[in-house]
Amino acid sequence: MRIAFDNQKYLKLQSENILKRVSKFGDKLYLEFGGKLFDDYHASRVLPGFEPDTKLKMLLTLKDKVEVVIAINAHDIQKNKIRSDLGINYQSEVLRLIDAFRESGLFVGSVCITQYQKVPQVETFKDRLNNLGIKTYLHYEIAGYPHDVANIISENGFGKNEYIETSRPIVVVTAPGPGSGKMATCLSQLYHENKRGIKAGYAKYETFPIWNLALSHPVNIAYEAATADLADINMIDPYHLEAYNVQTVNYNRDVEIFPVLKSMFEAIYGESPYKSPTDMGVNMAGFAISCDDAAIEASKNEIIRRYLDSLVDLRNGKVKRDCVDKIALLMNKLNITVSDRKCVEKAHDKKNKTNTVSMALELNDGRLVDAKTSDLLTSPAALILNALKELAQIRDDLMLISPSIIEPISKMKTETLGNHNPRLHADEIMIALAISARTNPLADLAMKQIPNLKGCQAHATVILAEQDKSVLKKLKIDVTSDAEGYAHRLYVK
Repeated sequence: MRIAFDNQKYLKLQSENILKRVSKFGDKLYLEFGGKLFDDYHASRVLPGFEPDTKLKMLLTLKDKVEVVIAINAHDIQKNKIRSDLGINYQSEVLRLIDAFRESGLFVGSVCITQYQKVPQVETFKDRLNNLGIKTYLHYEIAGYPHDVANIISENGFGKNEYIETSRPIVVVTAPGPGSGKMATCLSQLYHENKRGIKAGYAKYETFPIWNLALSHPVNIAYEAATADLADINMIDPYHLEAYNVQTVNYNRDVEIFPVLKSMFEAIYGESPYKSPTDMGVNMAGFAISCDDAAIEASKNEIIRRYLDSLVDLRNGKVKRDCVDKIALLMNKLNITVSDRKCVEKAHDKKNKTNTVSMALELNDGRLVDAKTSDLLTSPAALILNALKELAQIRDDLMLISPSIIEPISKMKTETLGNHNPRLHADEIMIALAISARTNPLADLAMKQIPNLKGCQAHATVILAEQDKSVLKKLKIDVTSDAEGYAHRLYVK
């Protein structure tokens, strides 16, 4: 895996520019944080070298001045929206974020439920937050948002939202996922702060799209693929082009909301400090790309992953066909196909040769490893063992785990626990390997290779069971699958 990004350079540039933005305003700055704050794995996949917790590290340099507000959209609560990379719903993600912020030493002031509706799911979550001692504020749907500026900037618009009480000069507004209402929360606060005689400012910390890369750059196209379910569209910022005669890349939601923000600043200060949506952002990621070719390659791989994931989501009713079609168009634009993901073709070859469920994995040095489902092991369990053997240069005919260890576990699963499937899953084979390592030097040698699975690419010919998928994610293996259920079953656990 080639490194594409200088993380230390990015941290330095981003921190310096955040502080410059803070100094532009008086009493308070609302800083919208786009993307994932603790574990931005999309950024680390398309920009290898970007550390998933980079944003957190930057915030910790300012932690005594920072207060966090978490926004969650009532519609996402009602739909039980899932953060797919973690497999938890947005409500649970809010609680996880609060715990993570607190453990890092950052102060979480409150949660804001945006586009509030009084429905059972929302009321249950609101009551839960209140019972946990977390301040909760309600923001409402506004007729004509974001285009009816006169109504939005009025007592019938932002004026009916509850004012979020904050105590620190930098208020970071973040969320469990996109479309949560972070920007609207910030703008509403500017309106209320102005009513109270407080001079507050706004800025945006968003990694994608990267404003100083081309609209057609694969890194920016990968962002469109990642947000295909939201119908986000990358576009040239027309306001920036008009103001500076310079082409920069932004996306439709920021361009649409800019007249509102500009009107608000004009109402507060008499003029707007920003001439374009691009001006609003603080994003130095483009200046920290150290190898453009590596970023292009990684981004193309990410788009293919997103396409394969969207096919599975379509099968499971999580997205509509237009989401899949959009990513397919993006692939056509870059002239890439699913077969460009090398582990896909290898997994299909294994399936065709063995006539059984199969998997393949591409190691970080380009070597390919495959595995099939057997009487004792699921394909993910077998793949992990085969990959560790390859990394440790252990001959294929040498056993890491004796059948005398595997067979009693398999027997207990069916005869004692009542499972229909006797095969060991990935988590179970990892435990068996750890036990075997106490007496088998080869198993111990293989165990030492586990960190080298990070960043490897894998593909399965069926949708994986959650317990297998979870282990592969914990090992930091980027896994995709065909949109097929095991043995053509409709229900996949």
